Amino acid sequence: MVETIRHDKTARQLRLLSDALDSGRLGPVRRLVNTLSPAEIGNLLESLPPGKREVVWGLVDPEDDGEVLVHVGDEVRESLLADMDTDEIVAAVEDLDIDDLADLVEDLPDTVIDEVLKSMDRENRERLEQVLSYAEDTAGRLMNPDVVTVRADVNVDVVLRYLRLRGELPDHTDHLYVVSRRHQYLGRVPLAALVTHEDTTPINRLIDDEQPAIDVGESAQEVARQFSDHDWVSAPVVDDNNILLGRITIDDVVDIIREQAEHQALGAAGLDEDEDLFSPVKRAVRGRVVWLGINLFTAFMAATVIGQFEVTLEKIVALAVLMPIVAGIGGNAAVQVLTLMVRGLALGQVGSSNARILLWKEIRVALINGLLIGGIVGVIAFAWFRNPLLSLVIALALIINFCAAATAGVLLPLLLKRMNIDPAVAGTVVVTAVTDVMGFFCFLGLATLILLH
Repeated sequence: MVETIRHDKTARQLRLLSDALDSGRLGPVRRLVNTLSPAEIGNLLESLPPGKREVVWGLVDPEDDGEVLVHVGDEVRESLLADMDTDEIVAAVEDLDIDDLADLVEDLPDTVIDEVLKSMDRENRERLEQVLSYAEDTAGRLMNPDVVTVRADVNVDVVLRYLRLRGELPDHTDHLYVVSRRHQYLGRVPLAALVTHEDTTPINRLIDDEQPAIDVGESAQEVARQFSDHDWVSAPVVDDNNILLGRITIDDVVDIIREQAEHQALGAAGLDEDEDLFSPVKRAVRGRVVWLGINLFTAFMAATVIGQFEVTLEKIVALAVLMPIVAGIGGNAAVQVLTLMVRGLALGQVGSSNARILLWKEIRVALINGLLIGGIVGVIAFAWFRNPLLSLVIALALIINFCAAATAGVLLPLLLKRMNIDPAVAGTVVVTAVTDVMGFFCFLGLATLILLH
């Protein structure tokens, strides 16, 4: 429901913006754009063709430029940066949080990177270099080194005076982190506890040491899972020696979850989640032709199987009418299982320890569905062609193909994962190829054995 409302709002904003641009009145466009958040602006920019996008980008408040760049895909960001000179880019990114800047810096021209580094003080430059030293999609790359730490041997009054002297807190600060003299993480103190206890209360009495710190090498996927499981707003990040390095906040985790959802949805079709909706034709072709080629290869595999039963098809024309049913329903069944497996693998719920149990469960589901769907299709086939043996053939073929779909849907994602191939991207192509080939082979093979002998 919330997602539907958000999409309706975006569509309405896009319509108003397009109407204003078409009329040539830039004043209303500027007012509309600058009432939006950077994330909303980024979403609208991605929804506009290049010409209109360039106009709207020029009307965005320069103070929001950096945040907008963070909230667009790689290809769109590349096109926006191409319209900016070095000084504009430096001004846009110099006030970004370190974790956001780390996301952008590798997309910037080398000359701009040098200028950005020169504009930073030594402490922030070292923080950026530290974050960039970690691999992409890890906690170290997601974290912001800007954390508020306190010592356990002081009281509430000292901490409150320190916070007033500091003047401001990083966004999404719900806890202060308690560290030792060696900067090792000891626990956290809720901000609420500081304002509800006496000034003389020692900090060591308020420490919550139940929240585990996140290892700096932890995957982004695992970080998102932990935030979801524990309802965290922020979490500390430590190294192997338990030294506090930074923190990850909920806004970064929301981005991870959204990117994972986009990756699964687009990857299943062989598309890149960072592809610009209005990318040049040549680039779009280059990005998609590989998977279309793989699909072509699997289609020829299925065609080869059909070709082996040419004589059968010539004698029983009804088989050609019913063939797509066996392959089509089998493919849908395989994609259903595959979707569950990809989700389970993403959440860490599926592995070698429970794969056998899961496979047996899915095969039982396939047998029951095969009997139900196969029975229905068999009755329809009999009413259509008045041939009981043909009805038996298609029913048996569906049952077998449903079992093949279940087996492929469970085992192939595990195999692809072990081969370091993303099952969200390659899985659909592979499992539908299996059900196409198996469906045609079973249906035509059974027809040859039962109807022609």
